[in-house]
Amino acid sequence: MWSYQMKNDSIILKEALDLLNEKMNPAEVERFIMLVNNQGFDYTKWRENLWEDVDSLETLSSKAQKFYERNEKAG
Repeated sequence: MWSYQMKNDSIILKEALDLLNEKMNPAEVERFIMLVNNQGFDYTKWRENLWEDVDSLETLSSKAQKFYERNEKAG
């Protein structure tokens, strides 16, 4: 059995910012932080509801394809 030790808040924040900085420029990271703060984003609630309308791999694949097609036409 594996054990898991909870990281302290400072480490979690640093690792999260490092990940964001790998994928976004500093202005986008700042904008993301402002968006999360301004919208009262609840990550736990978001995760609980993330897959509620996906009942199979086929459903997920279909939704992903539709999303891709919408964004290809818009972009």
